[in-house]
Amino acid sequence: MSKKLSEMTLEELWQLFPIYLTKHQSCWSDWYEEELNLLRSVLPLGSVSRISHIGSTAVDSIWAKPIIDILVEARDHQEEIRRCLAAAGYTCMSESETRVSFNKGYSENGFAQRVFHLHLRREGDHDELYFRDYLLTYPEIAAEYEQLKLALWKQYEHDRDGYTNAKHEFIARHTQDARQAFQGRYERAALPDGFKLPT
Repeated sequence: MSKKLSEMTLEELWQLFPIYLTKHQSCWSDWYEEELNLLRSVLPLGSVSRISHIGSTAVDSIWAKPIIDILVEARDHQEEIRRCLAAAGYTCMSESETRVSFNKGYSENGFAQRVFHLHLRREGDHDELYFRDYLLTYPEIAAEYEQLKLALWKQYEHDRDGYTNAKHEFIARHTQDARQAFQGRYERAALPDGFKLPT
């Protein structure tokens, strides 16, 4: 009888869910849109200011882990949002005072066909939007990021934290560049329905 995910050690989880990169897949944007529609139907409208597709699957020129990263910025009522996410199949994986991370599509048998990471944040905590837009605007920077990830892939295949930490300096540096290049892009008030991606 296989262990439940909650009973596995971190090392066992990393073996079951290794880092895996693949060329960009056109279906990823469809998966995001379908999940966005689900989230729109279950989340409390007044509590959410913006939902966004972030991470490498939102950048169509680079290799990525086939996991859709979604950023949810909340004004308040995070407990209610968490209950709604649980009802929609999300599992809370980690949390701090201001951030909560969820996943969907992980099982005792490995990854499901569709896998999602959802990042619940307070409104305005959205550096990932700037980094995403910077990669979309500057293909040469996106290519550098892709090469960095490919170089790290096998070294950290079963060490997700190590993989993330090894990318940190690159991401932080270019996020700072992006904030200067796109100053104030995401600081305006969210659109009335609270769910549209910024232009």
